[in-house]
Formats: sequence, structure tokens, C-alpha cells
Amino acid sequence: MIRVLFFAFVLLFSSANAVELILSGTAVSDNQKVLASRNMGYLKKINVDEGDEVKKGELLYEIDPTELNAQKQMNRNQLDNVLKNLERYERLFKKGMVSKYDLENMRLAAENQKEMLRISEAQDAYLKVLAPNDGIIISKNMNEGEMVNPGMPVVVLTDLTDIKIVIEISENDLKSIKKGDKVKVEIPSIELNTVGEISSIIPASNPMTHKFKAKIKFDKAGKNVYPGMFARVTLEL
Repeated sequence: MIRVLFFAFVLLFSSANAVELILSGTAVSDNQKVLASRNMGYLKKINVDEGDEVKKGELLYEIDPTELNAQKQMNRNQLDNVLKNLERYERLFKKGMVSKYDLENMRLAAENQKEMLRISEAQDAYLKVLAPNDGIIISKNMNEGEMVNPGMPVVVLTDLTDIKIVIEISENDLKSIKKGDKVKVEIPSIELNTVGEISSIIPASNPMTHKFKAKIKFDKAGKNVYPGMFARVTLEL
């Protein structure tokens, strides 16, 4: 009987001394893609604007092929010249008028030029950029008629099916929190009160605030949650 009473006292004491930590958080997408051009050229057509919801495979934008066609034609012309020189070198080699070293270099130049042409012709596949998944356009950085360079971001696509809450945790509180802990999540703007779970703790701290980031997966309860929404997270330490 004494052991039972003592055990009950310990549980009551622990419950009475539980500390709730309330933190501000932000909704973010765990699947955000920056779609950039692989080719140089003018933006011929752009079918989306910021805030548009798109489906996988939908045409987002198209690059005018003029610049690429000019590059391909230049590579073809250069390849023709190299192949003519290679034929000449092979005739001269048979006559002992050029070395085997020079002939091999010319053969190598021909192979390199063939590869350059192959690469430029393969770029046709990247003139039309399709949505890699369902999502929403959160940023459009270019307009029709503007020049696009390789690597230049054109649009940013965010997947709305994989939204998490990001919070910052102080060094002192970090020791009391672990992956898998259950938390309360509130998003006041859409009147969402739900439960969540710490899915990851990022071990790199902010050198200015000495805080660590953590991500929380949560039940959206059928509501539309968008990146950037304010959230209130309650953790029990």
C-alpha cells in the first residue's frame, strides 16, 4: 500500500511541475523547387503567375529556340571544318607529312566537336519547362520577352502537400526536446488547432541568437495551410 501511494505521489508531483514552452513558428514547404533555364534565349512564353496552382506536367514557360538554333548551326559548321581537316591530316599522314601525334590530336578534336554538337542538340528538350509536381507558384522572376541565361531562376514552385512548421529552440531548452515528441500546433488565421510531432532537429545553431531550428509535421485537419503562415507551437518540457 505504501509503495502504491508513493508511486501515485511521484506521478502527481511530475505532472504538477510540467512546464509548457510556447513558441512562434512559420509554415514552410519541405518540397520547394527553383526552376531555372538550362539555355540562353528569350522567354518566349510564360503561362503562370504568382499564386497560380499548377498540376504535374503542366507547361510553365518556354524559351525561344533562336539562340539555341544558332549555337547548333555554329557547332555543325565547326564540325564540318574539323572533319575536312581530319581527312586532310589522314592523307598527309599516309604520305609521311604529319606525325601520328598530330593526327591523333585532330581525331580528338573531331570527337570533342561531335560531343559539343550532341550536347547542343539535346538542349531542345529543355526549351519547354513543365511542372515536376503539383504545387503553387510563389515567385515569378522573369517576364515574356526578357533574356534568360543558363542557371537563371524563372519561377519557384512550392508543394502544398508537404507543409511543416519551423520553430527555433534555445540552447537551454534543446536538451529537453527530442525527435518524435508530440506538440500542440495552432494556426490562428485559419482557426486550426491540431497535434504535431517534431520530425527533425537541425544541429546548426544561429550564431546571432544561439537558437536551433526544428521542424514539425502536423495534421492539417483538411484545411489549406500555405507557406509563410504564422503558427503557435506548445511543447511540454
